[in-house]
Amino acid sequence: MSPSRPSSDAIQSALATVHDPEIGRPITELDMVSSVHVLDDGSVDVTVLLTVSGCPMREEIINRVSNAVSAVAGVRAVRVDLQVMTDEQRTALHTKLRGGVAPKMIPFAQPGSMTRVYGVASGKGGVGKSSITVNLAAAMARSGLSVGVLDADIYGHSVPRMLGIDRPPTQVEKMIMPPQAHGVRVISTGMFTRGNQPVTWRGPMLHRALEQFLSDVFWGDLDVLLLDLPPGTGDIAISLAQLVPSSELLVVTTPQLAATEVAERAGTIAVQTRQNVVGVVENMAWLPCPHCGERVDVFGSGGGAAVAERLTRVLGHDVPLLAQVPVDVRLREGGDNGVPLVVSEPDSEASKALRAVADRLTYRSRGLAGRSLNLTPAGR
Repeated sequence: MSPSRPSSDAIQSALATVHDPEIGRPITELDMVSSVHVLDDGSVDVTVLLTVSGCPMREEIINRVSNAVSAVAGVRAVRVDLQVMTDEQRTALHTKLRGGVAPKMIPFAQPGSMTRVYGVASGKGGVGKSSITVNLAAAMARSGLSVGVLDADIYGHSVPRMLGIDRPPTQVEKMIMPPQAHGVRVISTGMFTRGNQPVTWRGPMLHRALEQFLSDVFWGDLDVLLLDLPPGTGDIAISLAQLVPSSELLVVTTPQLAATEVAERAGTIAVQTRQNVVGVVENMAWLPCPHCGERVDVFGSGGGAAVAERLTRVLGHDVPLLAQVPVDVRLREGGDNGVPLVVSEPDSEASKALRAVADRLTYRSRGLAGRSLNLTPAGR
């Protein structure tokens, strides 16, 4: 071999470091690398198989492959040819990603699941539930966790905008690859509707949509899945408890009486669904005066603590007030711009409060319960 010619083994090793941007696994492991040709002049031709012809991450894949191969000693040029998997290859990929299990199985409901599932609930709209959800998800992702958000607010979906996602998911066979932003995987009904078209589904269809998002979406190995629930105690809240019995609830309220009364109802649904309520977050708790810095109780005070106290009494277990998040205009601006406050202004008072909640919800290790240790009894 010519001294200037790149090593084929080195190129294969470099390609093994390239992860598919949607699936999150090496393209070599996914059988996406069809061929690699190393020429005498130091140029390398790589053929990569896309899952679908309209893959929205085409340019990203080209860039990742080019950068990885270009870093190999002796490589002078890289040409990436994108082709499309056959039906048989897509089926094989689907089977590999599913691990051979039935496609309608909900992984988070299985005994061995290590994913913590939290439904973020509120009694009424307008309390900032979705803002809390996306900021908690972004904060968890920034701490190194694998995080997903399921926008279960079917009628009032807003999570894609709040995380800056403007492209649809990719479908491989009957499996949906969720887009990612700020390290968070996201799925929402809003990704399947045209423009601002309303969703007019009734109860059974709502249940079916939630079931499909939980079973047909390839979430990967998540540490945490957050569900942005619709306000109130309707179909979706009940369906979540049925589909993922181990899921827990996080209740969001504001200090005012009108919000705390309905927030209590949203939390006490756990009595009927036998879920655990992990805590209460009081949003818009106070406003820092722009002139003197003193706290102004725009919506009253003590509402979050009152909800936590009442839920503790009704549910029979401790329901703590996890945080009081102050009013911050930048929190709203981040939702409009698709950049969560914990990302753009991590040291703001609101961000600190939200990051404290994220840490509180994720401080527990994933543990060994339900996991196979691959141990065999010693012979006697």
